[in-house]
This record gives sequence, C-alpha cells and structure tokens, in this order.
Amino acid sequence: MNSLTHFNQAGEAHMVDVGEKASTVRLAIAEGMITMQPETLSLIMEGGHKKGDVLAIARIAGIMAAKKTSDLIPLCHPLMLSHLSVDLTPLPDKGAVHCQATVKTTGQTGVEMEALTAVQIALLTVYDMCKAVDRGMTMESVRLKKKAGGKSGIWERN
Repeated sequence: MNSLTHFNQAGEAHMVDVGEKASTVRLAIAEGMITMQPETLSLIMEGGHKKGDVLAIARIAGIMAAKKTSDLIPLCHPLMLSHLSVDLTPLPDKGAVHCQATVKTTGQTGVEMEALTAVQIALLTVYDMCKAVDRGMTMESVRLKKKAGGKSGIWERN
C-alpha cells in the first residue's frame, strides 16, 4: 500500500505539490443515494413539494458544491472543471433517489473529491428540502465508481 500523500516527512499535513505532474484529462464518477418513505418520494416525483422542484435544486447544489470543493476540503487543489453533470434519478422500487456525478478536467490532479462532494451535497439538499415530511431519510452508498487519468490510469469499482 502507498503512503498517505497529504503528510510530509515530519508527519505534518500539507498540500501535495503537483507541479511536476503531467497535465492529462482527468475524469471521476461518483454515486450515492438517499432512501425515504414512499410518500416522500411521491411528493418529489409529482412535483408537489412546496419548496419547488427538489431534484432540480439538488442538481444545482451538487454542481455548485463541486466547483467549491477546494474551499470545503482544506488540502484540495482549486481546479478548473471542464465538464460537470449531476444526475438524480428516482428509484420507486427502492424508495430512493440515486445521484451520479461526473466531473472532468485537464490538469495535474484528479477530480475524485469534486465528484464525491457533488453527490454528498446534492443528497443533503434533497434531505434539507424534504426533512419537514421525512426526518428518517438516509444517505448511503456514497462512493467513487470510476476515475481515469494521470499516471495511475483507470480505476473502476467492480
């Protein structure tokens, strides 16, 4: 196993120097879901929520969050993202909303944190908008599905 890169020789946290790395196309796909009562999911799907289109607002929140990842996670590099999508899909058979974020850039470091942040914040936004009717919602299975680019190449979850 490799060592943790965000610590220097003295064990102090530091921002990784990516200045010597090659600039390559970087891609990350993350996913997660939020489970809820069937009635809550129906409200979302029918657009009957008083606060508006829950999924549209969650999508925008996820996009905004990905763009602000370096402001939220102390040792992340600020990145110029070239593509970012956040897709939210109701899953009536599971009483859930699935979220998938795809992030792309050309640069010297990956975009895994941006994709994961987009998913988390999109799901948190669904929770925030629906908590008045369902405080028992659960966010789960937030994870990286795929990353590509850089010297480590492609990694994909089985």
